[in-house]
Amino acid sequence: MTDLRHVVLLFGEILIDRFPDREVLGGAPFNVARHLHAFGCTPVLITRVGQDTAGARLLQTLKSAGMTTHGVQLDSVYHTGVVEVKLTDAGHRFDILPDQAYDHIHPRLSRIAALAARPEWIYFGTLAQRASSHRALRHTLRAVHGQRFFDVNLRDPWVYLDRIRWSLQHADIVKANDAELARITQLLDLGETTAEAQADALVRQYHLRGVLVTCGAAGAWWMDNSAQPVTIASESVEDIRDTVGAGDAFSAIFILGQVHGWTLTITLQRAHHFAGAICRIRGAVPDQDDFYRPFTDEWFSTE
Repeated sequence: MTDLRHVVLLFGEILIDRFPDREVLGGAPFNVARHLHAFGCTPVLITRVGQDTAGARLLQTLKSAGMTTHGVQLDSVYHTGVVEVKLTDAGHRFDILPDQAYDHIHPRLSRIAALAARPEWIYFGTLAQRASSHRALRHTLRAVHGQRFFDVNLRDPWVYLDRIRWSLQHADIVKANDAELARITQLLDLGETTAEAQADALVRQYHLRGVLVTCGAAGAWWMDNSAQPVTIASESVEDIRDTVGAGDAFSAIFILGQVHGWTLTITLQRAHHFAGAICRIRGAVPDQDDFYRPFTDEWFSTE
């Protein structure tokens, strides 16, 4: 059982990001969970790993960080997920291998873990829905009633219109970057041309609380049923190492702001600032918890 801190359930992939010179733990749900844990929440990951060396490493990492593992399933057939990350002139290119352990998350075990967690928030994305794990997600969302945060992460060729539409129908808040927003609009044939109109159409058509749009260094904005976007300006980021995990960092701090009752503007500003800090390190999560201390001191010293 989890403790009484803010519980966030995160459904989806946990995997190894294999760079040319190193291997790091990854997967958007894992990255978001790691940040939330560092800031005092109780993340519960529902995922699946193989009974292999990589799976053992992932489990040990969670345990060493003090994170619960009761939602992590073990698979004796399929291997722990791997993504081959290649560096190109245009940025990072991800080769996401098919038929991995996280593609086969068990529905009944997922439901049990969700019921035990009793979360305030449920986070889910797109990649883990590409195969039979989609059924487990349906069972999970039926089992609990927290706020649902759908983090769009479109990775070709694993983009399926029916899964995107279903996710929108079962979400409260949708987060996408500006390119993903444009692509979803095209896939759904919404017929809107400006980003603000596209987000407004999603809010109204799918009865969402809001749409969160990140624009990289240009900032971020939020659209709800008021049809008036809340925007934060860009912030200069010096000494960028890579941008891997920046969107996951933004998602984590947005959820953190929601559970702590921060205003929307402050939440967006803090999320953007934290995502920029992640861009100054290698990989999606820091190696040491000391990385989080300045943010904790600033954000929670007056609460």
